[in-house]
Amino acid sequence: MSDAFVVGSALSFSWPDDTPVFQDLSFSVPAGRTGLVAANGAGKSTLLKLIAGELRPSSGSVSVRGVLGYLPQHLPFVSGQTVAEVLGVDGVLAALHAIEAGDASEEHFATIGNDWDVEERSRAELDRLGLGDVTLDRLLGTLSGGQVVSLGLAAQLLKRPDVLLLDEPTNNLDREARERLVAVLRSWGGCLLLVSHDRELLDEVDRVAALGSSSSSSAGGGAEIRWFGGTYSDYEEALRGEREVAERQVRNAEQDLKRQKREMQQARERSDRRASNASRNLADAGLARIIAGGLKRSAQVSAAKAGDVHASRVADAQARLDAAGWAARQDDRIAIELPGTRVPAGKTVFSGQNLIAAYAGRVIFEGVDLTIRGPERIALTGPNGAGKSTLLRLITGAVPTAYLSQRLDLLDEDRTVAENMAAFAPNLPDAERMNLLARFLFRGGRAHLPVRVLSGGERLRATLACILYAEPAPQLLLLDEPTNNLDLVSVGQLEAALESYQGAFVVVSHDERFLAAIGVDRWIRLSDGELTEVRPV
Repeated sequence: MSDAFVVGSALSFSWPDDTPVFQDLSFSVPAGRTGLVAANGAGKSTLLKLIAGELRPSSGSVSVRGVLGYLPQHLPFVSGQTVAEVLGVDGVLAALHAIEAGDASEEHFATIGNDWDVEERSRAELDRLGLGDVTLDRLLGTLSGGQVVSLGLAAQLLKRPDVLLLDEPTNNLDREARERLVAVLRSWGGCLLLVSHDRELLDEVDRVAALGSSSSSSAGGGAEIRWFGGTYSDYEEALRGEREVAERQVRNAEQDLKRQKREMQQARERSDRRASNASRNLADAGLARIIAGGLKRSAQVSAAKAGDVHASRVADAQARLDAAGWAARQDDRIAIELPGTRVPAGKTVFSGQNLIAAYAGRVIFEGVDLTIRGPERIALTGPNGAGKSTLLRLITGAVPTAYLSQRLDLLDEDRTVAENMAAFAPNLPDAERMNLLARFLFRGGRAHLPVRVLSGGERLRATLACILYAEPAPQLLLLDEPTNNLDLVSVGQLEAALESYQGAFVVVSHDERFLAAIGVDRWIRLSDGELTEVRPV
């Protein structure tokens, strides 16, 4: 497995409307653990889908050596599937059980092949990922989001892949499940390509591949991958060094630009003085008009050449300044005001007693009481499968309420961002609506893209824009794992949006850094069917 790798050659991909994602991208991923990082919308998930064969490139090629395993962001499972079906072992298990029952037909042996131990291997992978109590005939609809992600990973590991692609594998995972995932990665001996916003997970990689715009590209979509040895923390340190250099270059370029402009102005003034003096001298010398004209034209040509040289130097200095400024740019932030979301202190926005939830005959919790008052910022914690998402769905506020689900499925997929915004806020003038979308970083043509082509971070920003400026504005916000599928820049943008929110919110998240950043002031834990007040973790 040590020689397993992925190779992309002059790879290009565009969406059906000809919007380029990247062009002429070439790369080679060696064995070991590689973290793929980039801003949301840069094409990380798209690149993994191209490698997995789920998308076809516009041009170029991609090849994989060995068996491929791929865990996408959005798992293509349905609630009626069994665990065995998700693991891909249902057919083999059925054949094994048929043989055990006395049916020795040849087709059963052909189905089994060499997988006589498939049930034992399946149970071992489930145990390894904390799903030891999950039976192979259990329905997916009875599992939590985190348990489904762990199950999806188990299905890929059962393939014994040489190359493993993981797209945001910590989504919905609680602390224990994350620790099990880290253990899996530490023991991984093949070729791993990981997309994640989880710093802890990214600090387990051997190298970082940064996907971004090519420095030599003159057209949109040109892309390259830059390689950095070490963990994500090492990568951040390298970027800080580059930023410091870029900022020095900005200062130097600004000084150079001023100097070149000053020298060009001085040269122009000297040229004007020489031309004026030459005209007087020619008149005093009494030279023939044709000779005087020739000398004057010669002086003008020389002055023009000198001016061109200085203008070229100014242009070069401006280009260096622009390039340095681009390298030293700060990440875009969301800056908004939300006065309509304000809730008076102490006002009850939700009160529920003896809340009960069950699914497929299984009681998730019962007898749960919850009251939310004023602009409380509540973190709802608990292990995977405890019913946190179920509890969120039961909360119906006494004030306008918005629910942001894990799947970010609130918007119309076929409408554009601007059209969705118009549906949520029909009384906003078009100009004001577009201005608000720009504050959520949908500028120019980005506001007119259909939701279905947006990245996870873009989809979150679009959903936030629509629900925060909905009519009426929400005074209770329910957030279910909102940092799923977000890069670290987008997590910062979400934090900035929540800083502006003045209502109450309840957030389910296993991202402890995020919870600390958004000013949570009340912590409650749902576990074993009981809801308790807890101190911050």
